[in-house]
Amino acid sequence: MPLQPLFDLTGKVALITGGSRGLGLQIAEALGEYGAKVVLTARKQNELDEAKTHLEGLGVEVMTIRNDLSDYPSIEPMVQQIVDAWGQIDILVNNAGTTWGAKSQDHPLDAWEKVINLNINGLFLVTQAVGKLSMIPRRSGRIVNIASVAGLQGNGMGMIPTLAYNTSKGGVVNLTRTLAAEWAEHNITVNAICPGYFPTKMTKGTLDYGMERILAATPLRRIGNEQDLKGLALLLSSDASAFMTGQNIAVDGGAMLI
Repeated sequence: MPLQPLFDLTGKVALITGGSRGLGLQIAEALGEYGAKVVLTARKQNELDEAKTHLEGLGVEVMTIRNDLSDYPSIEPMVQQIVDAWGQIDILVNNAGTTWGAKSQDHPLDAWEKVINLNINGLFLVTQAVGKLSMIPRRSGRIVNIASVAGLQGNGMGMIPTLAYNTSKGGVVNLTRTLAAEWAEHNITVNAICPGYFPTKMTKGTLDYGMERILAATPLRRIGNEQDLKGLALLLSSDASAFMTGQNIAVDGGAMLI
């Protein structure tokens, strides 16, 4: 079989949460380039509008829905809206997330809840809704969770402590494994990308604080760029990864090696 058709996403519908900027938008570019119709959700309408204009300029068909995944009752109606409009959801990229920096002994409870509510609870509920309303009935689906190398290790390098974030991403890592095993019978694959440091709005403070230490602890001696997640996201969203499930793959310039 020729290799190129394995990556072809023509006719597929991809829902990308937190897709209006940063890593989510990069992934939307990649999936759209290979033919997917893309649904972006995020909290800020102006950022969604900018992302839609950008992607349409690249020839991608785009739908945007303003949504906050910490507003749990809104999640299933949002997923139903997509299914009603475009018939199915073939690919789910769980990218929306937040963080909080504080010493663990001083970590505010409301900040802990904010991180866990979005990074774990919101992710679970959107995944559950997509599975129930589209993927399980159709016996087909690709779920790509954006975890983090922070879910594979503790804080290091004297960086700002991020206990709630690390905990939530560790949860995403094991949710990926567990759901992959359970939903394999429905022909749904579930994998996770664990990025290292990339220049996004969420990481700006950390990069400003500790760039030298980060680079010194990264064998490739750089942080991620706007292309570095695209190939893996395409692989995990396509038939090229049909025999891969339950994997948590670090994209970190080798930082997990040392």
